[in-house]
Amino acid sequence: MVLYMKIKPWFWGLLVLGVTFILCCLLAFWVAGLFGQGSTLSFGQKVGIVPIKGVIQDSSKTLEDIIAFREDESVRAIVLRIDSPGGAVGPSQEIHNEVKKAAQVKPVVVSMGSVAASGGYYVAAAAHSIFANPGTLTGSIGVIMEFTNVEELFGMFGLKSLVVKSGEHKDIGSSVRPMTQEDRAILQALIDDVHSQFVDAVASGRNMEPARAAELSDGRIYTGRQALELGLVDSLGNLYDAVDKAASLAGIQGKPKLVFPREEKLSLMNYLVQEVATAVRDGVRTTVPSGLQFLWTGQ
Repeated sequence: MVLYMKIKPWFWGLLVLGVTFILCCLLAFWVAGLFGQGSTLSFGQKVGIVPIKGVIQDSSKTLEDIIAFREDESVRAIVLRIDSPGGAVGPSQEIHNEVKKAAQVKPVVVSMGSVAASGGYYVAAAAHSIFANPGTLTGSIGVIMEFTNVEELFGMFGLKSLVVKSGEHKDIGSSVRPMTQEDRAILQALIDDVHSQFVDAVASGRNMEPARAAELSDGRIYTGRQALELGLVDSLGNLYDAVDKAASLAGIQGKPKLVFPREEKLSLMNYLVQEVATAVRDGVRTTVPSGLQFLWTGQ
């Protein structure tokens, strides 16, 4: 009985220490899971990888990822992995501006995948260095708006559209009336203004004469090899070549640790909705988003 009383405190002490250690390990793994693959809990100097994939319609998640890596002092450089034909003007410009801010703090390098065109290139232009594969499709520096007129189709079925508007041009681009010459002039002026913003971004980001940037900005696409010859990209290479460049610019010795943005955890319903939306988008390639677009529509 005396021996039991002497052993019992030591036993409980060791048990508490053991349980505490296990809980700490579980907590560490749980936090690491929240940050995804290569979380910032890993040791060593890090390079953050920000994926930009698909049509750019919403910039919020990408902005959050870039800001998080910019503010994380353990992340020494950022690599943007772009595989996008572009998208809406506003979100593309928002990401471009956030890339510029990050580039003032630490090296930012772009790795282009199969396509990084139009808005995808707009985003890339703000980086310190751009890598493309020889067969990457890039460029398509331009702006587009597309309208569908169904007035004749309505007429076949005896349908008419009645519009009440506050001003002459409130229904500009309407699908149920012809586009007037004045309408076209207004829209063309709008397109030209946004296009000049794109050209300025390319000239500034690539340290290129504005006239040269304008010459390359007629909307055509280029291969990665052509883009290299034209000065639109800096090197040919894959994602890991871009990582090596980013590490070198950041002064990282040896192989850096790669960290990825925290993945959003979707509910089952949100996941199903997202999967259906993706299937519809992929199945209906002819559907073009409305509004001003930095978008290459050749896919």
